[in-house]
Amino acid sequence: MRAGFAVLILALAGLAGAVDTTTLPDQELQQRYESLTHELRCMKCQNNSIADSPAGLAADLRRDVKEQLIAGKTDDEIRAWMVQRYGNVILFTPAMDASSAWVWLLPALAALGGLIVGIRIVRQRSRLVDQDDTEEVSR
Repeated sequence: MRAGFAVLILALAGLAGAVDTTTLPDQELQQRYESLTHELRCMKCQNNSIADSPAGLAADLRRDVKEQLIAGKTDDEIRAWMVQRYGNVILFTPAMDASSAWVWLLPALAALGGLIVGIRIVRQRSRLVDQDDTEEVSR
């Protein structure tokens, strides 16, 4: 019983470290900080933003964002610095350029292809139904 309770306490203690309690002196800076930390991907977790990640690397990135905001950098400058350091993969929504165009175009092309296939299937089935109807009438 004690061992189970100890494991539960340790698990909850690990989750407590994941909460970002960073506060900035200005409300506008705080909002920009929260926005930026939700836009940037944790390079260790890949599926979490740095705001939601308990990883040490995410804590370092949050600290970097905070320091740059306090230094007077704009959001675009901070994003550019992160992209220069880690590549486009750090952004949840990367900018459209030649290297990432397939990320933006592939879903649209897949949807268009699915629509074309769907239309062809419906047309073929309606032709089959029409042929069956004309064969029954001619009998």
